[in-house]
Amino acid sequence: MDGKRRGHHDIVAEILHHAKGGRIKTHIMYKAKLSYSQVQEYLPLLIDKGFLENTTVKHRRRIKTLYKTTEKGIEYLGHLESIDKLWDPTADTSHLF
Repeated sequence: MDGKRRGHHDIVAEILHHAKGGRIKTHIMYKAKLSYSQVQEYLPLLIDKGFLENTTVKHRRRIKTLYKTTEKGIEYLGHLESIDKLWDPTADTSHLF
């Protein structure tokens, strides 16, 4: 980051990127550098919009909720990457998506 605040689309992209393989809420929060309140706001919204899905799994006798990026979420990331390339064709944004 270059010191600027992240916008809504940047935060959504970070969440979707880190949830591709399925992650618990805490891992998404730390990997995407989000506060607890941001995670509480964004995860339900992304599930409601169909960009994330959640499933429960049993891990070491505990029930955990995993969040995973859906095909619609992957498509959204692809569109953002295309927009970024239009904005700055010389920028390498592959690491973001």
